[in-house]
Amino acid sequence: MTESRGPLDGVKVVACSTAQAGTVPYVLMADLGAEVIKIELPGVGDPSRTTSQLPGLPSMYFETNNRGVKSLTLNLKAAEGREILYQLVREADVFGQNFRPGAAEKNGFGYEDLKKINPKIVYVSISGYGPRGPHAMLPGTDAMAQALGGIAEAYSAPGQPLKTGIVSVADETCAILAFGGIMAGLYCAKTTGVGQKIDTSLLGGQIRLMGWTLTTAMWKDENPVTGQARIMGTAERPAISASFNDRDGKPFVLQMGGREWNKAMSALGFEAEMTAKGFDDLGVAVTSAERREAMLKTLDGLFATGSRDKWVEILRQADIVSAPINTLLEASNDPDVLANAYVTEVEYPKHGKTLKVHGSPWHFSETPAKIGIAPELGEHNDAILKSLGYSKIRIQELRDKNVI
Repeated sequence: MTESRGPLDGVKVVACSTAQAGTVPYVLMADLGAEVIKIELPGVGDPSRTTSQLPGLPSMYFETNNRGVKSLTLNLKAAEGREILYQLVREADVFGQNFRPGAAEKNGFGYEDLKKINPKIVYVSISGYGPRGPHAMLPGTDAMAQALGGIAEAYSAPGQPLKTGIVSVADETCAILAFGGIMAGLYCAKTTGVGQKIDTSLLGGQIRLMGWTLTTAMWKDENPVTGQARIMGTAERPAISASFNDRDGKPFVLQMGGREWNKAMSALGFEAEMTAKGFDDLGVAVTSAERREAMLKTLDGLFATGSRDKWVEILRQADIVSAPINTLLEASNDPDVLANAYVTEVEYPKHGKTLKVHGSPWHFSETPAKIGIAPELGEHNDAILKSLGYSKIRIQELRDKNVI
């Protein structure tokens, strides 16, 4: 029985990328069957190989961001190293880098350099701020993009200072958008025979992530109401998304429109008290900030009389959207997460362990994703160079000269 091929089988990627936003797009491609060759500095490698490492385990950071790819060490400052890179680019579909704007051009592998070698190449450049603007030449990080992109307000509380989060939201958003851009670039190259350069950035990803809430802020020229609840719509067509705590302080969320309000209150057993206080219509939360706060305070008291599991189950049975607010560890053990293999397990023979890892967010009926592990530094040097026609003797010469 032949092994199933991923949907990107046959696509070849060469990536001179490090960190998270610069590597995750190609991990997603490797999961789906693409051949991804990661270029690393001889003897040093990607600096993140030793980031967030527990005794007896590989780097959690490097593993998450580089699984399933091949490692080739190349000294790109040496002419022989650049020549090997150029040979790889001739056969590649995608080239990726996340250096500061201008650095790749300075070192001989900018878009104009590589499209002369392969006019169909899809060239992906990921930066912090974007290729233009007053800060284009500055280094960028996840925290910087979260800070500038507005996401801190999404989880803010009135009267409290804005804070960036611990999860690399900007890195991951940028990576996923880069992945989408690559797919579009590959389709265009296939249909037209012409490649192109695709620029995206950490900041650009965060702005896109803000979605219609940013549009609303711009059109109203005011910041959204933050805190416990998100009240949307008009008095005639209200909607609510809000979080509450149960009797043990465990948080959960509910979301509904005005038409579902009375059904939800009835199912929860809250209808009599809510009606007595004039909250039988969700629209009052839109028209009056004072009434909105009083309504939320009443619900706080009612939800504090029972357990989170009970409230979530009641609401779900009534076909109202509700869910526990998970911690990261709770999320990794959520029954729907596990049932869909969004978190899965992979064997690490070198370490003698089977470990939980990210699964694939996609299910392909005919060409399923395959989850790999990250490579050792230079693990694929010999195989890749041999495929380019280099002999064992020549490969050893390159190794002796620190080209690989």
